[in-house]
Amino acid sequence: MYQVNDMIVYGAHGVCRIAEIEERDFNGSPIEYYILKPVYDEKATIFVPVLNDRLTAKMRRVLSKDEMEALIESMPKEGTLWVENEMQRKELYKEIVSRGDRAELIGMIKALHLHQQKQLAKGRKLHSADERFLREAEKMLYDEIAMVLHIKPDQVISYILQQLPAEDGEREETLV
Repeated sequence: MYQVNDMIVYGAHGVCRIAEIEERDFNGSPIEYYILKPVYDEKATIFVPVLNDRLTAKMRRVLSKDEMEALIESMPKEGTLWVENEMQRKELYKEIVSRGDRAELIGMIKALHLHQQKQLAKGRKLHSADERFLREAEKMLYDEIAMVLHIKPDQVISYILQQLPAEDGEREETLV
């Protein structure tokens, strides 16, 4: 069980602080809730029933600084997760976002960035669903990186690129 002030990642909402754990009356019966405050959205509040396994499964502890640095170091080695069939891709990406597995998020982000570059070269844009999945995955991953490394979310890409060795004198802008 999590405690008040624990920092967690909650699904696509990103990094949250457990502000309170309190009992609230719901249809005449008391239910205990985690009350989450997203770190990068001060106005939002999320209520997660403590005994709802499906929802609490979306709560993951925030990585330590060492774990985060190891994750960043592993980024170039992660494969891309692309599926040509649009419906199958949507289903896969929905599952990845739901699981919040960081390695899968990296593979998904890489695949979407590569596809976006190909589309731009043809004068096209990403499909709206792909764009949405890309933004959700980036938010989930980049918010956690920013919080753990004490940087701003918009500094994450440049931080990652500084940490990774350049290959052939150049850095790939879509490593993550």
